[in-house]
Amino acid sequence: MSIFTETFEWLADPSHWAGSSGIATRLLEHLQYSGLVLVIAAAIAVPVGLYIGHTGRGRVAAVAVAGALRALPTLGLLVLFALIAGSGLMPPVWALVILTVPPLLAGTYAGISSVDETVVDAARAMGMKELQILFRVELPNGLQVMFGGIRTAVLQVIATVSVVAYLPLGGLGRYLFDGLVLQDFPRMLAGSLLIAGLAIAVDLVLAAAQRLLVSPGLSTGPKGGRKAATTLTAAAPATAAVQGGTP
Repeated sequence: MSIFTETFEWLADPSHWAGSSGIATRLLEHLQYSGLVLVIAAAIAVPVGLYIGHTGRGRVAAVAVAGALRALPTLGLLVLFALIAGSGLMPPVWALVILTVPPLLAGTYAGISSVDETVVDAARAMGMKELQILFRVELPNGLQVMFGGIRTAVLQVIATVSVVAYLPLGGLGRYLFDGLVLQDFPRMLAGSLLIAGLAIAVDLVLAAAQRLLVSPGLSTGPKGGRKAATTLTAAAPATAAVQGGTP
């Protein structure tokens, strides 16, 4: 019997889906860990990325820091935080947050800075404040690029959050480490397939969300910034004419 046949038999066994160590429970734990990491990382990276993309300040430092953080080894950082802060959920979460910030920061910064300068200049000419320009002009126009960073970060988190089982905690990574200790290779392969399947499913959900949230003009046009620039630039003289004709 091949390992693939044994793996699918392991997955088809109802006893492996129920209980505190069942697939359903481990899947929920995996999603909870991933969601917590993403929320904390987004709270740090997105505001910084919006500021850098809008003002252009700190670009060099942001690129350098993001590159340095990407080079850190996941398991080594996880063990370091566990040794410093002790056991529990938060040490591995903070280690994964450090690794998740770079793609979110890069995606947010790239999305905002990719907006055509003509759009921003036209918005200022219409009298919009800086925060209005950021949230009503740059953010909607840069959302498509930002989604690239978001999807990359989510896939990275789902894949790497498996290492929290090393401490040990729960999640789908439990099948990898337990299978390694017990020399149960079908369990290890099943865990790998479950993690890959979860990543694909979440990415499909994010792709659907991207189609719903991103303007069709930005998604289908040759370059969203140019189309937005044309529309907004055309609106600016009309607004000025209206203001000039007002007694």
